[in-house]
Amino acid sequence: MAWFKKKEQPAISKKVKVPEGLWVKCNSCKEIIYRKEVDKNLKVCPKCNYHFRISAKERISLLADQDSFIETGQNLRSKDPLNFKDQITYRERLGDYRKKTDNSDAAITGSASIGGHKVVLIVLDFEFMGGSMGSVVGEKFVLAAEKATEEEMPLISVSSSGGARMHEGIISLMQMAKTSASLSRLKETRMPYISILADPTFGGVSASFAMLGDIIIAEPKSLIGFAGPRVIEQTIKQQLPENFQTAEFLLQHGMIDMIVSRKEMKQIVVKLLSLTAGE
Repeated sequence: MAWFKKKEQPAISKKVKVPEGLWVKCNSCKEIIYRKEVDKNLKVCPKCNYHFRISAKERISLLADQDSFIETGQNLRSKDPLNFKDQITYRERLGDYRKKTDNSDAAITGSASIGGHKVVLIVLDFEFMGGSMGSVVGEKFVLAAEKATEEEMPLISVSSSGGARMHEGIISLMQMAKTSASLSRLKETRMPYISILADPTFGGVSASFAMLGDIIIAEPKSLIGFAGPRVIEQTIKQQLPENFQTAEFLLQHGMIDMIVSRKEMKQIVVKLLSLTAGE
């Protein structure tokens, strides 16, 4: 009688379907973190304190008192003065981003109260074309600054931007002078302008209103500058210092006033508003 060795059947692996978006990888420490844990922590990494980028609407909900924000200028729309086209036309690109973010452009403005203090807010949204400043962003900023000037209210901006928007050419660059001029008029009223810098803040935005605050605050590890480090190294033919263009580097060299964690931002802003109001 022949003996036969029973052939072992291969183990059947059971694939477990993990819902997409359940986990997120930290850009700083590279840890894989449960997304709900990050969201609960105001989108700050619980392992290394890295601040993930958040939308303008999320930023407003963290800063403004509940149900106090009243949006203005939402009907402003960018033109296409250059008939600009790369892979798609500028008009099509604007339409895509409006659908994606449910914003009319890269800035949201309005009045609100923060800790009971009436303020005017302008918040840039990096999700809308990298928070780039075109004619609408410049106009919204000026209208916000003029409202703060006329009604003698503090102005608060939150910047997260790659700079001026190339699709509108020189018109985008003109917004640098336009926004800066509106701040000089606000200064005459002695109302405070608080500028908050989030990751990243670059180009024409950092070269204009973002760095003109009476008080300049940055979130930890935010990248802040004008040109990128590679461009600077190629220009000056030298290696840049470690942590160059980080909020910590700028604080050390006197370019900003303080670094504040997202969890403490509203509390610090309320204290500053109380101090400037003489309370």
